[in-house]
Amino acid sequence: MLVDEKWISEVRKSLTELPTERRDRFVQEYKIPRYDADILTTEKELADFFEGTIQNLKTKNEENYKLASNWTMGDVLRVVNNEKIPFSDFPVSPTHLGEMINLIADGTISGKIAKDVFEEMLKTKESPKAIVEKKGLVQVSDAGAIEKIVDEVLASNKDQIEKYLSGKAQVFGFFVGETMKASKGKANPKIVNELLRKKLDEMKK
Repeated sequence: MLVDEKWISEVRKSLTELPTERRDRFVQEYKIPRYDADILTTEKELADFFEGTIQNLKTKNEENYKLASNWTMGDVLRVVNNEKIPFSDFPVSPTHLGEMINLIADGTISGKIAKDVFEEMLKTKESPKAIVEKKGLVQVSDAGAIEKIVDEVLASNKDQIEKYLSGKAQVFGFFVGETMKASKGKANPKIVNELLRKKLDEMKK
């Protein structure tokens, strides 16, 4: 007798998973840490929200799965617990959270800007794309534009440059922070770090 593996798979999916089975599947299928999976499967609604978010990811990879896990465990659960509301009343849908993670993943917005977008989604229930466009929150990834800001920050903080060149490596974080502040949080953090590292390393020569 031939066994239809696809049919068996569909039957298994239709059966209600035990929390422990779902937890183990999350670890295996989405490669998230066991700690994350433990939290995400404490309630069926929470686990459903997480998987609903994943279904709306354009690029399904470990990095985006972890982002979905972090946002669900962190910001989503925070609001649900603080407001003492059921997931059925949560203002942000898994679809919109997935779309927001897509915007982070493709570089349209930074993780910092995403925090503002999420708060606006809670208030308005609008899509992340609509919020980003309406508020002009698109991340700046133009290296030339960011370099101008970096140059201004360095020119205004020569005393901090001296500290960095004398061996105080932690001052690097100060320059990153000032650059992000000057760009109103819109500069691509990766490009900011690369440009600052390059310019400060050149000063050492």
